[in-house]
Amino acid sequence: MLSPIEYKVQVDPLIISQISILCTANSKLFREYIGAEFKDVKFSDVPINPNVDFHFILSFAIDYDTSTSPSPTNGKFNGFWDSTNLSPSHVSSIKSKHPNVKVAISLGGYTVGSQFAYFKPSSVRSWVSNAVTSLTSIIKKYNLDGTDIDYEHFQADPQTFAESIGLLIKTLKRNKVISFASIAPYADNEVQRQYLALWNKYGDIIDYVNFQFYAYDKGTTIPQFLSYFNNQSSNYNGGKVLVSFQSDVRRGLTPEDGFFDACNMLKSQQRLHGIFVWSADDSKADGFLYEKQSQEILD
Repeated sequence: MLSPIEYKVQVDPLIISQISILCTANSKLFREYIGAEFKDVKFSDVPINPNVDFHFILSFAIDYDTSTSPSPTNGKFNGFWDSTNLSPSHVSSIKSKHPNVKVAISLGGYTVGSQFAYFKPSSVRSWVSNAVTSLTSIIKKYNLDGTDIDYEHFQADPQTFAESIGLLIKTLKRNKVISFASIAPYADNEVQRQYLALWNKYGDIIDYVNFQFYAYDKGTTIPQFLSYFNNQSSNYNGGKVLVSFQSDVRRGLTPEDGFFDACNMLKSQQRLHGIFVWSADDSKADGFLYEKQSQEILD
């Protein structure tokens, strides 16, 4: 990922205070990205606490073709996750065994093949039309519940991104194809410009902010982490900003260095809106230890 840069929007403190009062509440939401790294991980490998709201997020659907040198397709999405181990039948099975499980699909991601995955629409209208059609087909085929937006590279201005993604989410919700939507920004100036434009216009239809706190430097301390959380909660004011870690512990505040202590501090303040992890593929090697701990905190 690009080097994270703290990006903060100036917002009236009184407005933040009023929003904080309205949005203060803990949540039992646990979310985990799965399938991007083709490490043969299955839904059934991951421990699921029956007392939490559990979201798997398939990673990724990308509007590129599936050739050896993928090219953009202007909103015509294809699945780029491990569909052998994470198939429609696997989705049906895990949801039938665990009523608290929902499955979402994440759009974009960092790369496709060996190149960056760009948001590159020909026009807002054509991209949205293609995206609604292709994603509706995938979501119905897999019996999915929601979508996540994780574009990290852009060949379009923020207004185009905001309109395209906002209209996509609005249409999928209106058509009852999805019941929830999330976005997954991180602390990079260009990424934040794009996602804040989306949030400022369509934040009312975005249910969760999967902020990539693990994109901050490794060695992040608990006070720094809490400061980052406060800043991003102000940026995405009124939103349910989830905390996060990366299971191969390369960056951010790691579980070993106090991530769960920070979660407990937020929980004591009624500000723990949920936890998400990147990713089940990497967690498989250590037996999903941190997934278990995360869900115990949320329970």
